[in-house]
Amino acid sequence: MWPPWLSSHRRDRTTVSSPSRTRSYGSSCCSFKDIQTILQPEPEPVSPKSPPFFRRIRASTSFLRSFSARTVHSSIASPPDSDHSTVVLYHTSLRIVRRTFNDCRSVRSILRRFDVSIDERDVSVDDRFREELKEILGRRNVPLPSVFVGGEHIGGVDDVRRLYDSGELQEMIEQLPKSKPKACDLCGGLRFVVCDECDGSHKVFTGKNGFRSCSSCNTNGLIRCPACFYVLSRRTK
Repeated sequence: MWPPWLSSHRRDRTTVSSPSRTRSYGSSCCSFKDIQTILQPEPEPVSPKSPPFFRRIRASTSFLRSFSARTVHSSIASPPDSDHSTVVLYHTSLRIVRRTFNDCRSVRSILRRFDVSIDERDVSVDDRFREELKEILGRRNVPLPSVFVGGEHIGGVDDVRRLYDSGELQEMIEQLPKSKPKACDLCGGLRFVVCDECDGSHKVFTGKNGFRSCSSCNTNGLIRCPACFYVLSRRTK
């Protein structure tokens, strides 16, 4: 019916064209599947439950930390030779450690804004104050500054700033009797006077042993002013 050369050419074209149709049909099927996958609605993300849980953990941890800090502070004894009507400040006036000096100066500036009696115990003037603070806190290395309000230990510079910013420090100091700060007539507000036994040399002469250390004053030859603050007990060597 067809010439031999035409029929063979038609078979070849049919054979060649069929794979392309198959490939195009296959590719069109894949395209339809991809479109269906894209058009499917995405599932809504499930809200995680872990952040609220961790927030509760953090809140409970901060509460326990504040509660334990108050418990530790309440268990610390009051400074010796002081009543519950004053503020006791252990600090240093030396500038050897700049950060410690700035912290002490900052706390002194905050406390002096209130009309209350402040017992400033400078460990650089009298080393017995440092030994005193070690016995109170029960530790070898004591932090400076350390503040006691009404016989209760409230902490160092960070605690004082936090209580001052929140208004709690003012509430604590308002419970104490008010006192107008004024300079002492004997020491002029320096809180220390020259020892009258050794005249500030920290050495006294005895007939048997010669010169020995004075037991009434500190290594600087000073004693606490007896007019404005308490007198430290004498020590013997």
